[in-house]
Amino acid sequence: MASPPARGSQVGRKIPGKSSLSGACASKLGVLGNPCGERAKPQPQAAAPGGRGASGQPEAVVATPTGRRRAPPRRRPASPLAPPRRGRSRRFRLPFKSSCALHAPASCVNPPAPSVRLAAPLPACGVISLMEPGSKMMSQFRLALIQLRVSSVKADNLTRAGEFIKKAASQGAKIISLPECFNSPYGANFFPEYAEPIPGECTRRLSDLAKECQVYLIGGSIPEEDDGKFYNTCTVFGPDGALLAKHRKLHLFDIDIPGRIRFQESETLSAGDSLSIFETPYCKVGVGICYDIRFAELAQIYSQRGCQLLVYPGAFNLTTGPAHWELLQRGRAVDNQVFVATASPARDVDSSYVAWGHSTVVSPWGEILAQADTDESIVYANIDLKKLFEVRQQIPVLSQKRADLYAVEWKKV
Repeated sequence: MASPPARGSQVGRKIPGKSSLSGACASKLGVLGNPCGERAKPQPQAAAPGGRGASGQPEAVVATPTGRRRAPPRRRPASPLAPPRRGRSRRFRLPFKSSCALHAPASCVNPPAPSVRLAAPLPACGVISLMEPGSKMMSQFRLALIQLRVSSVKADNLTRAGEFIKKAASQGAKIISLPECFNSPYGANFFPEYAEPIPGECTRRLSDLAKECQVYLIGGSIPEEDDGKFYNTCTVFGPDGALLAKHRKLHLFDIDIPGRIRFQESETLSAGDSLSIFETPYCKVGVGICYDIRFAELAQIYSQRGCQLLVYPGAFNLTTGPAHWELLQRGRAVDNQVFVATASPARDVDSSYVAWGHSTVVSPWGEILAQADTDESIVYANIDLKKLFEVRQQIPVLSQKRADLYAVEWKKV
């Protein structure tokens, strides 16, 4: 029987910083224990009986399961690409902290919350484009809002609207919106006079313009006549000229502020009864008209169904405009973490109804990205959907909703 090793012998003794496993296993553990790519600095070892390394220094030895002795693999020189050591700290550091958490797109760090149900495959909403390098541009597009000065001559309104649409398209806009009642003065007494069926003169022209300019065209709204009833209706056309959506204003503008303004749309118009969502290569878009923006539930349902942009052609007045126009847009944007755009007619102080103007685009963070003043103009905003996903990752309210306590739902199928 072999005698036990002498005191001080390296055989069977655990060397500081080394495992008692075989040399190959110890080498692997040395790499895994330091994720930054550095190997542990070897501790000074006592000389083993006989045997010296290539440097002339005594080699350390370890015991193998069979009892045989052998020297561990020599440490390779550090790679010139390895990060430099910082002092003598042995604190465990994650090498991917700066490259992933700080610089990668939010969609790579954490995908969209699974509790938010999207109503269409992800590519249609622009989500996959954030992850595929070859499709980067699909997450970005230019939005244009036309703040048109509306006259009492329908043909003139339609002609000038066409000129502005062509100009916006020439500046790179892919989604363009006209204002509410772009073809007629705004007023209960004007609706029956200017109303037309759909399809009709105005909508046929909008279809042709969308196809000619190869854009998604949100046709503001026009007074629509259908089976003896009148509606405040927005039509949406795709780059092929096809009708993608027809939104009839859901909430009629019936207000009475004593001494300031009284308006009753319900005296002439009928309310719509359906949601209006259309898809683009960039994102899903939900549509509302003016007073619809005051009803937060509609925006919530649009968000739940995968919309990332909400567009409201609207004509607030000089009483409600300064008080609520911007506030409501920012509220809908922040609550639902979506982009919100509003297209208003330009202000005409000689009109019977004076619009507030200030067509606006708001980010999911509540920032004003672009805003007009009161004159006739085109408002442009470059929409980057990566910002939307960054906001949803930073403040994940969509995945934190208490579905066990409350819910907002669309009752009509």
